Amino acid sequence: MSRRTTVLVTGTVLLVLFGVLGALLPVPYVAQVPGPTYNTLGDIDGTPIISVSGREPNDTSGNLNLTTVGIPQRPLTLVGAVQGWFDSEVTVVPREQVYPSDQSVEETQQQNREAFLTSEQSARGAALAELGYPERVVVQDLTDDSPSEGQLAAGDAIESVNGVPTPDQDALTAALAGVPAGSTVPVTYTRRGQPGSGTVTTGAAAQGGGSALGVLVLQTPYAPFDVDIEVDDVGGPSAGLMLTLGIIDLVGDTDLTEGAVVAGTGTIDAEGAVGPIGGIPLKMVAAREIGAELFLVPADNCAEASQNPQPGLPMARVATLDDALTALADLRAGRTPASC
Repeated sequence: MSRRTTVLVTGTVLLVLFGVLGALLPVPYVAQVPGPTYNTLGDIDGTPIISVSGREPNDTSGNLNLTTVGIPQRPLTLVGAVQGWFDSEVTVVPREQVYPSDQSVEETQQQNREAFLTSEQSARGAALAELGYPERVVVQDLTDDSPSEGQLAAGDAIESVNGVPTPDQDALTAALAGVPAGSTVPVTYTRRGQPGSGTVTTGAAAQGGGSALGVLVLQTPYAPFDVDIEVDDVGGPSAGLMLTLGIIDLVGDTDLTEGAVVAGTGTIDAEGAVGPIGGIPLKMVAAREIGAELFLVPADNCAEASQNPQPGLPMARVATLDDALTALADLRAGRTPASC
């Protein structure tokens, strides 16, 4: 065999070997792709994303879609990473950025799920505040072996304890501080707009003296109906804005979309401030693919969104819930919303 042939054969073998290794060996990166979108006014497999009980929800039209980022389950190989770097609809990022090395994948997923549940709570509060419902001390859950079992329930607004009004959490804390543990006290509450009362034999406060009702409470806007959110496959806080808009559409006075398909993303806090999120270019791809007529972009993501425009997808810059509602009003009126 000539030297030239030997070199060619050796080169071919090495090329094939590197190709096989590149296609099989995982690299410390993950690929992110446009994930599914969910219409917050609709359902997933027959279960409403937002359900309202205690009153009839509004008839709605159009879509208010939250957008997500997907991560393929298979480990990313060198070949896959190179392909992703040249694909405008794939983002390749260090694995550490998605799955921190100091926690397991399951722990990261649980953390993301808890962040989503917190965003649900913020969405309810922001929506009800926007609609003018007053703040009350509202039961979120009962503790294990709670002395309030059978007397109080999640969703109750506590009105008084032992005859002392409890309009806020400080007043509730003060009222319980003056009651010795083991006392049987009357408690009044509002449940779905109807007054109620019960008696609770208090437990001991975890810190200091006084009593505890064995309930987890939050000072938050209270409405005479319940709003439940059910999206099992979404993690993180970025759905907050679209969930808030969905609640407002279902229980407010205005059809926010009038039949239009609107998508968006962004965190939200109880005061209605919209915060930035990750993966904005991929979420815009997902919005374009469902034919969205407007995409709501958190103000702090506007620079990135402007660098990655999607054909035929108008954007609206939103820093607050009021900005988002104004953008939807502009869309309904045929005006151009304030863009990035």
